[in-house]
Amino acid sequence: MSQENFWVLLSKKLSGEASLAELKELEGLVLEHPEWQYAIQNLEDLWKHQAPKEEMQAEDAYMLHLHRMTEMNVSFADSSAESIPVIGKNRIRKWYWAAAAVLVVAIGLLASGTLFNKKDRKALIAAREVNEISTRQGSKSKIQLPDGSVVWLNAGSKLTYNKEYGQQLREVSLTGEGYFDVMKNKDKPFIIHTSNINIKVLGTAFNVRAYPEDKQTETSLIRGSIEVTVNNRPDDKFTLSPNEKLIVENDFFIKKEAEKSDSKYAQPAISINKLKYSGIDSTVAETQWIDNKLVFDDESFADLAVRMERWYDVDIEIDSKDAQLLQKRITGNFEKETIDQAMEALKEMIPMLPFKYEKTGNKIIIHR
Repeated sequence: MSQENFWVLLSKKLSGEASLAELKELEGLVLEHPEWQYAIQNLEDLWKHQAPKEEMQAEDAYMLHLHRMTEMNVSFADSSAESIPVIGKNRIRKWYWAAAAVLVVAIGLLASGTLFNKKDRKALIAAREVNEISTRQGSKSKIQLPDGSVVWLNAGSKLTYNKEYGQQLREVSLTGEGYFDVMKNKDKPFIIHTSNINIKVLGTAFNVRAYPEDKQTETSLIRGSIEVTVNNRPDDKFTLSPNEKLIVENDFFIKKEAEKSDSKYAQPAISINKLKYSGIDSTVAETQWIDNKLVFDDESFADLAVRMERWYDVDIEIDSKDAQLLQKRITGNFEKETIDQAMEALKEMIPMLPFKYEKTGNKIIIHR
């Protein structure tokens, strides 16, 4: 019944017609079933970008997919045709648009083996042995782990954890960027694995940026204490204090993989720096993405372009022969700007290097 209730409550949330009690109930269901985050992400994206523009289309979609769900023996609360509230002739309430979108994705998840009843889902998780939560480009998500620890995932990121999480260890793997607010438990350390570093904490708040394609892996500590070990330097442990950031150069690992060298003397470059707090609101750039702010401080145009690709879900190409433009350092932030507004703002930020850009769909080509 909880799964059926989940679809109904999510439909109402998407359409903005859920009550406070219903939103609280939905939040509770998601906390019990973190694996449903994948479905939520898909449905929110679908509702945002592909919601039917005509009410008749919505009703047709709803009835079509209701029929398909019935054929698959999947129930849906209040799903009889007679129960559809009518507003004028052949019209339905807005939340049934969302219900149609929910049914579309539910069928897709059923077909792909992502959505199962409670018994089948347990069997699936036991077979895979991990829960996986991911965010698409241009989106972010917030997850509460079984022990109460909270994780915010930035665009294009993935968090996985074993089905036995919390029984002896609290262990997760991260690809991309995440902000962690870890519940304190001295008997069960919280451990994060990334492609290049491992982080061990007891209870603290910190940010990790570990995109494999980036030049650097960064760990920024806000409060508490963390212990970091770096691949290829297993005997070294780095303990960070609040307001410190550890940076590891990813280029080393890329070169090592290419060379297949096992020299014990080769080591990645590591530095520990102080975080810079804003004088306006006492926040740090490394965590402002949680508040929907893309902050960049003395970043090269090339590196900023990579971050903007994730932020706006676009593909940015800068003339590879223009080293001066690629290496230009830029400082600023974007909050509510569209990608077009952001591009125009960048032109104003570097007037000494005027550039042009062409945008076709989600492809942006920058040149001078």
